[in-house]
Amino acid sequence: MVSRAQFGDVSDEVPERPPSGGLVEALDVSRNVTVGVAVGVAVAVTAYLFRVLELFGPFAGTRAYPVLGPEGWFGVLAFVLAASTALFVATLLTVASVYRLARAEDV
Repeated sequence: MVSRAQFGDVSDEVPERPPSGGLVEALDVSRNVTVGVAVGVAVAVTAYLFRVLELFGPFAGTRAYPVLGPEGWFGVLAFVLAASTALFVATLLTVASVYRLARAEDV
């Protein structure tokens, strides 16, 4: 029978994991998210103002907007527009960062 001592130094300790923040820092994700949120909010506020304040004049047709009224419903839509635009812009910026890093590694 083989004893445990014959296998050398066997340890039950789990090795330390490398820090996972390096990729996030290398891709500058926090800056990309900040820019994405700023662009998303700007697009949503602009769309909301054009629709609710009728900056191009009144829109044709009338509709019923239950519970929240037109301002409330367009506010909800503006939030969805802001969130989706922020995600889209942050994703594009992160993909561009990946591309730049990949090109720099190839050189």
